[in-house]
Amino acid sequence: MKAISGNQFLGLYDPALTAYDSSKVVIQQLPYEYTSSYIAGSANGPAAIVAASGFVECYDEEIDTEIVDEIGIHTANPLDFDNVVNEQAISLIENSTSRLLKDDKFVVSLGAEHTVTYGIVKAFARKYPNLSILQIDAHSDLRQSYQDNPLSHACVMARIHDMGLTICQAGIRAQAREEAELIKSSENIHTLYAHQIRTNPLWIDEIIAPLNNDVYITIDADGFDPSIIPGVGTAEPNGLFWTETLQLLQQVCKDRNVVGFDIVECAPIEGSILSEYTLAKLAYKLIGYRFQTSV
Repeated sequence: MKAISGNQFLGLYDPALTAYDSSKVVIQQLPYEYTSSYIAGSANGPAAIVAASGFVECYDEEIDTEIVDEIGIHTANPLDFDNVVNEQAISLIENSTSRLLKDDKFVVSLGAEHTVTYGIVKAFARKYPNLSILQIDAHSDLRQSYQDNPLSHACVMARIHDMGLTICQAGIRAQAREEAELIKSSENIHTLYAHQIRTNPLWIDEIIAPLNNDVYITIDADGFDPSIIPGVGTAEPNGLFWTETLQLLQQVCKDRNVVGFDIVECAPIEGSILSEYTLAKLAYKLIGYRFQTSV
């Protein structure tokens, strides 16, 4: 059952599908925006995605099921980041995620700026010691510091790299020289740039190959081409398109144990629902891939 609801993912109102205790999936909303460096507004992204999801059909023709009926999806209230920034914000996110993981929930996080992924991954890495990261993004986010802040959105993958985790990046097409040099020197970072994807029919296999069995996926909305998702803070041309992204996500769900994912950096555009609706559908598609019994 559906209702046009702005505070329940998919606009669901049936407690049998949304109760915390019985739901396998929890949508975590993290409207933390402190270091945006171009277009602001990502703090509005999580709520906008949840609201737009009310118009996403529960039936997925690709997997031929309404996956929500099988697993249940609970939407948690947004975390409050008033007067909470940097290390305190990371700790708040880490603690919230840890509580959900302790309850054996599959955590889907909708974030504002990409910094939130650091707190999420810290929690996941404690539960999954051999965790690896699949990153879909326009930017490598590997700066050691940006605008004098090592916890900037532009540094999130550098902080995760500091944790010693394997990182596989897809669609990168904007970075500083220091980031390119780190990629070349690190055994833990495997990057397939957007221009390489365009000429490599085996790019999906190459992205997945270095990943350990337990995989966390972080999706920056600007990883997509702006023609697909224009509502982002730092748009870059030559991004990933819908079908090829779904093919990557479906394959990694087949080949690895996807333990959770986030979608970040949606900055809604007034008068347009394209970005938040597409990302809401992406979230539900990825949940379906993760929990499907057959394709």
